[in-house]
Amino acid sequence: MKVKDADILIVPGYTNSGPDHWQSRWQAKLSTARRVEQAEWSKPVREDWIATVAKAVNEAERPVVIIAHSLGVPSVVQALPHFQRPVAGAFFVAAPDVANPDIRPKHLMTFGPYPRDPLPFPSITVASRNDPYCAFEVAEDIASAWGSLFVDAGESGHINSESGHGPWPEGSFTFAHFMSRL
Repeated sequence: MKVKDADILIVPGYTNSGPDHWQSRWQAKLSTARRVEQAEWSKPVREDWIATVAKAVNEAERPVVIIAHSLGVPSVVQALPHFQRPVAGAFFVAAPDVANPDIRPKHLMTFGPYPRDPLPFPSITVASRNDPYCAFEVAEDIASAWGSLFVDAGESGHINSESGHGPWPEGSFTFAHFMSRL
């Protein structure tokens, strides 16, 4: 699938993705990409975030490809029952462990636990070995339950601008390869 043939939905996580974040950079470069804008980025409410993601998917005019980071991942997965349009694929990066009682801020736990059913579309889950928001083994287990291709990003922190992943060319290459297979 080519980018021009898809509605690419950028789904940021907690506090949004700033201008140096790879999601913002990709959005600027992908002609059909648009950000799913949450009403409240710093005090996420599960039901609101899920409804906003579902609305964006349901309003799409072309096949949907989702690029979700951090809290955007559980928002997408929890919104699945509300999708009225098919999703062609999803690219998940740095999914937090929303079932971990030690996660901070604490209200992120309201987005869990993750459903463990296989996803109804192809997906890739990229995880770091030293992500402070999710143990590598937990990310690998979740990806396996979903039937998602799991990509080991090595020791990459939370795979955001703070961990040095502004342009993130490796991620861009992986996403381009994923798109070519849809």
